[in-house]
Amino acid sequence: MLRLRAASTRTPSADVTSRLLPCGEDGVLVEVAGLAAVRALDAALRAAPVRDVVDVVPAARTVLVRGAARSRRTWAAAVARVAADAAARWDDAGAEGAGAAAGSGLAAAGGRVVEVPVVYDGADLHDVADETGLSAEEVMGRHLAGGPEGYRVAFGGFAPGFAYVVGLDPRLRVPRLASPRTRVPTGAVAVAGEFTAVYPAASPGGWRLLGTTDVAMFDVTRGREGAALLGPGDVVRFVRRSAPAVAAAAGARAAAAPEPVTAGPDARAAGAPTPRAVPAARTLTVVASGPLTLVEDAGRPGLAAVGVPRSGAADPDALRRANRLVGNRADAAGLEVLLGGLVLRCDTTTAVAVTGARVAAQVDGVPVPHATAVRAPAGSTLRLAAPREGLRTWLAVRGGIDVPAVLGSRSADVLSGLGPAAVRPGDVLPLGAALDGLPEPALPGAAAGDGQGAADVDGPGAVVLLDASDGPRLDHLDGRGRADLWSTVWEVAAASNRVAVRLTGAPLTRATRGELASEGLVAGAVQVPHDGRPVLFGPDHPVTGGYPVVAVLTRAAQARAAQLRPGQQVRLRRVAPVES
Repeated sequence: MLRLRAASTRTPSADVTSRLLPCGEDGVLVEVAGLAAVRALDAALRAAPVRDVVDVVPAARTVLVRGAARSRRTWAAAVARVAADAAARWDDAGAEGAGAAAGSGLAAAGGRVVEVPVVYDGADLHDVADETGLSAEEVMGRHLAGGPEGYRVAFGGFAPGFAYVVGLDPRLRVPRLASPRTRVPTGAVAVAGEFTAVYPAASPGGWRLLGTTDVAMFDVTRGREGAALLGPGDVVRFVRRSAPAVAAAAGARAAAAPEPVTAGPDARAAGAPTPRAVPAARTLTVVASGPLTLVEDAGRPGLAAVGVPRSGAADPDALRRANRLVGNRADAAGLEVLLGGLVLRCDTTTAVAVTGARVAAQVDGVPVPHATAVRAPAGSTLRLAAPREGLRTWLAVRGGIDVPAVLGSRSADVLSGLGPAAVRPGDVLPLGAALDGLPEPALPGAAAGDGQGAADVDGPGAVVLLDASDGPRLDHLDGRGRADLWSTVWEVAAASNRVAVRLTGAPLTRATRGELASEGLVAGAVQVPHDGRPVLFGPDHPVTGGYPVVAVLTRAAQARAAQLRPGQQVRLRRVAPVES
């Protein structure tokens, strides 16, 4: 049995032991000495990929590695060997030599030199000058030059295309704003602490704004490999430009670019629109969409290093069961329906199946059994009522929903804005050919044993138990906080969605109030922010975060969490991590 907390080696720069910490059922967090060690390990894992590893997410002091849950013991052992080898090379080279080796290794493994033109017109330019005792011109010059080794992308996170760039001149290391802005404009060039970065899209943020660039940091039209302009290991060179020069360059690019495809005011800026007009053929027409209906599939694994969440169905097993029932491939796209209310007209004869929260479903007034494939004739109408318990229902249609894929997935991601917009009345949804056999007949008792999260809730008013294993930062809670983590009955807050389920109740007490360097996150992570109230991350969670993850929900508990309604009571139940 692999002991994930076993030490592998020590670094010469500090008395720090590299460790592999369990992070849920399909992840390990490799803790190393610092950014140079992170770069070395990330480069090694990308140069020689470990079998069954899906995502490698470098951060400030750690590398999160995610892979197949069924073989975690095997691939985690291989990752431990790679980490030990990288640390041994660090020992041999010394701290400075290892930093250089990490940089050259990343460049050889695909790191590029990327120029970013900057107009130094940021709102905080003069404040940074005053705070550092420099003139505004000196701030610009030092930002352009960087530190002695220049700029290099350390890791991604926060948002798709947001790259944490290291190499900032030490004189420019200033803290974040005490009160973050509600909106930072697209292309803002900013600094905070030891990092500089460019905001790929308008968003809230607390970094100090030095300037702007017109370069698109994230663009899905560049494809899966090139969507993010900057990736871990890339060398960055900032180039000073005047405002007229940047505007002229932007105009030239716009004139040469092909005409964009849009689909009305609801089209997502970063993703593909849901088609609004498809010739009547193998299609579904949305008559009513309910509170929220999204297209979801298996998600976008493998892109977390550039800030793209996996996303996908909030209960992937429920969607997979529905797909299997109608004879679809496991990765076919279906509809995730929040609190029912969906009405569809079938423009072609097809088969449908419903899983997840139980709803009263009908085809032309005839009841549709739960977790059972049924025939829906051409011209028929499918209606889903609101569930009595639970929150989300998944609808699979034979062939799958065939909206355009964005970065390899048809999933709508509410955090990043990637993927199709929520469906609306009048939408025409094409059906695809994601088939894998014939529809399956329901097995005896299948509807009763569907396994959806709502079925595990013991009726109205009952406390829902969510199984969770220890998280990699459980020790950031003090003794009382650790005890309360497993004994407190929490209430689900109204401000919950596919990004996270937020809990209210007595705050957990922490052993330290110090900041935690950003590190990778997994679905099901139980994070404790400064207010002490846990946040349970869902499928559209950010890929990195700076608050301690004290527990990680099991896969089954994540499915149950996807069915929690505001006001329900929950308690975390401690279980041993699964060893495969």
